[in-house]
Amino acid sequence: MSLKQVLLDDLKAAMKDKDNIKKNVITMVRAGILQVEKDKKIELDDEGVLEVIAKAVKQRKDAIPEYEKGDRPDLVEDLKREVEILMAYLPQQLSEDELDNIITQTIYEVGAQGPQDMGRVMKALMPKVKGRADGRLVNELVKKHLN
Repeated sequence: MSLKQVLLDDLKAAMKDKDNIKKNVITMVRAGILQVEKDKKIELDDEGVLEVIAKAVKQRKDAIPEYEKGDRPDLVEDLKREVEILMAYLPQQLSEDELDNIITQTIYEVGAQGPQDMGRVMKALMPKVKGRADGRLVNELVKKHLN
């Protein structure tokens, strides 16, 4: 079953269960998928759908600190719930140890010597961890390894 079909089935279930947050999150993701499909004039496969979901997760995670600064714990809780719902559709995230091993292996493969090779390492590394690790965390860990 495609990820788009899973989203549709989950949307129907959320509507029946009157789970408004889940319904709204899935509706938003489906709208994002449709927008990308219209803009690029393509039919997204599961990998494309995962990119849309990962982007939505990143947007919410980035917004959480802003709402915390604004002293809006109600909105922070809603965003955390939305992230939780979206994460269920993404592949299992890599642990920091697994990520360290992949980074070390990639640095060795690329032959990186120092911080000046950051771009080469990231270019080789990102396809390996796409959708399974936060880009910001990957960037920080690569910097640690190269310094």
